Amino acid sequence: MASIVKRGASWQYIISRYVDGKYKPIRKAGFKTKHEAKVAADEIEYKLNTGQRIKNEHIAFSKYFEDWYSIYKTNVSKQTLNHYKDSLRYIKEHFGEVTTIQEIKRKDYQVFLNEYGKKYAKETISKVHGHIKASVDHAVEDEIIRINFADKVILTGKQSKDKSEKYLEFEDSEKLYKTLMKNLNRGLSYYGVLLLLVSGMRFEELVGLTRNDFDFDSNTISINKVWGYSNKMTEGFGKTKNKQSVRTIKIDADVMREFKKLFMKMPDNINRLVFFSVKSKYRVISNTIINKTLKKALIVAGIKKQITAHELRHTHASALIYKKTSIIYVSERLGHAGTEITYKRYAHLMKELREEDEKIAINIY
Repeated sequence: MASIVKRGASWQYIISRYVDGKYKPIRKAGFKTKHEAKVAADEIEYKLNTGQRIKNEHIAFSKYFEDWYSIYKTNVSKQTLNHYKDSLRYIKEHFGEVTTIQEIKRKDYQVFLNEYGKKYAKETISKVHGHIKASVDHAVEDEIIRINFADKVILTGKQSKDKSEKYLEFEDSEKLYKTLMKNLNRGLSYYGVLLLLVSGMRFEELVGLTRNDFDFDSNTISINKVWGYSNKMTEGFGKTKNKQSVRTIKIDADVMREFKKLFMKMPDNINRLVFFSVKSKYRVISNTIINKTLKKALIVAGIKKQITAHELRHTHASALIYKKTSIIYVSERLGHAGTEITYKRYAHLMKELREEDEKIAINIY
């Protein structure tokens, strides 16, 4: 018997079926009402029970992709959901709303990647490809198509910023730290830049911090939520990027003392937000202000390289790796979903350190 379930705003049927001893259910989503889904499921079950062959209905690729993320990506943040919507927009722009998933061959998909690779960075193309490949994997498993046309393709893309330009060298990060500590009296944004530097947290995690998240006895900060600081995010408090992003991290005692003094002189607010701002539409200090403050601090510190607030996260990670902290700890501190992400993102740094280790190894005696 089919099960009828609601997925987002639409209904889906799932018919249990085994083929050659393997569980291969028949699914279809996008029905406006529960009754429509049941009628369609009854028709399929009748055909199965009477030995009729079930033909896969040809479905527009754009519609299939939209149904797929609407069903399987219901628990993602608004920001992540917007990334899937971006991928859908690219699909519609290139394949239109008529081309079926069955019509697309690997060469067609490679043309799509090549075309968008001329406009966007390789990181963006990689993210879009990841979305599409995952959805087409499901289509193969559900026997809508035979093979995944997104397999064995070549990712293209414009040259992004060199990895070495995305973070400060350790010596420069030390200079920035000292400059920020000396200039905290210049405003709340300096506290924000400082905390990003010494914690490696994401900006949405920073502005989601409340006074309750600070433990001055153990010198730790609990990161357990984010705050929507743009119209692409859920308003107010929201979930962290992934479950591993919920974490408690140690912060150096000097920085924690400065925040303790800040809390004593700064008025509280209804949400107890640390980086509250009455001037902001989103009630927290903006990313733009943080970036402007960072730019000023870099100049005062005598650092020529210009980086963004997000790149303070990379700076923190590179400093930990430079100090030969374990990759497991780095991954946990940054709130990565797994160590493979950390390895991939900072492979260039680990390669440099490995080369240094080899020099030591061959000169032991």
